Amino acid sequence: MPTPLSPATIALIKATVPALEAHGLAITRRMYERLFENPEMRDLFNQSHHGETGSQPKALAQAVLAYARNIDNLSVLAGAVERIAQKHVALNILPEHYPHVAGALLGAIGDVLGDAATAEICAAWGEAYWFLAEVLIGREAAIYRDLASGTGGWNGWRDFVVESVTPESETIRSFVLVPADGGPVLRHRPGQYLGFLFDVPGIGVLKRNYSISCAPNGRAYRITVKREGIASTWLHEQVKPGDRLRLAPPAGDFFLDTEASDPVVLVSGGVGLTPMMSMLETLADERHDRPVWYVHGTLNGRVHALGERARTLATHHGGVELATFYAAPEGSDRQGRDYDHRGLITAEWLVANTPQAQATYYLCGPKAFLRDLLNGLLRLGIPASRVKYEFFGPADDLIEDEARQAA
Repeated sequence: MPTPLSPATIALIKATVPALEAHGLAITRRMYERLFENPEMRDLFNQSHHGETGSQPKALAQAVLAYARNIDNLSVLAGAVERIAQKHVALNILPEHYPHVAGALLGAIGDVLGDAATAEICAAWGEAYWFLAEVLIGREAAIYRDLASGTGGWNGWRDFVVESVTPESETIRSFVLVPADGGPVLRHRPGQYLGFLFDVPGIGVLKRNYSISCAPNGRAYRITVKREGIASTWLHEQVKPGDRLRLAPPAGDFFLDTEASDPVVLVSGGVGLTPMMSMLETLADERHDRPVWYVHGTLNGRVHALGERARTLATHHGGVELATFYAAPEGSDRQGRDYDHRGLITAEWLVANTPQAQATYYLCGPKAFLRDLLNGLLRLGIPASRVKYEFFGPADDLIEDEARQAA
């Protein structure tokens, strides 16, 4: 562990909370402007969270504010630190990258706050930054070691060959990927994702994360991708069997607890089904004694992916309860055959139709879907410890104040 922060530094960081509340987003936007002046640093990051959605500066502003507010009680940030470390590993962030971020952040604080960014304030934030950086560097080093030491494991980028491409719906395709070197692959934890590095002609380097949609098997990975955004559209339109892609090893802190015996409720919206299919395949293959509910919501049959696969797994397991919701079924969609319920999944329905007193809930889907279900479950008395979720973006603001208090 790094040297603890001094009381004087803690006091100065706490004193900057009002400034961060007022100017935090401006600081993080300016930080990324400074950082991305260096092409090497720019190419390390997923630019969809900056250019396509603009979500990352907001996420970082929230994280910096949370760090300042809890600088005297950092244990509450352990979960956030783990998520950041996992994301960094998927991007292949290394210790030598941290000084660049430090310079950009401290420079941005000075740019935005002006004379209010005194030498004492900047020194305190420098100390606070490097304290957190050392924590992250240590955790990331341990993750890298674990990934490299496992059977089929690796660090950095590894070449994979596209073995097959399968249309799953009008908007979703699955890609099965095998190592170009013919070796095994690291067995992932069901729910984790892979980092990808694409060099797209005419666009350049893109980095993306895609959840693994199959159970761990030691041979291959499957990703199931919705056509939306630059990288996913390129995958759909250009990538074919035999092509090579560069992958980082499995990462992520959202995964199925395969050792537990409590009931499992998997809940997905749209292409959020990808980590749930990995979990469902794992449960069907390995845990026939564990009660499982899989609840999925989508628009209609044209965009419903892997529905037949889910039904096959439920039959194989014998203890899986399936419930499919279509928000706007079409004429060709048949209730009782293609879907079970018309409308949207609600927290009230989940509590009424699943074993809410014992179950652990796993959620994945669009932001509005997650916000509604996460906050609804917390308000209805489900402990936060039994609600797990995955969201590729700034998830820190998903929990509303009222639900946070209930949790």
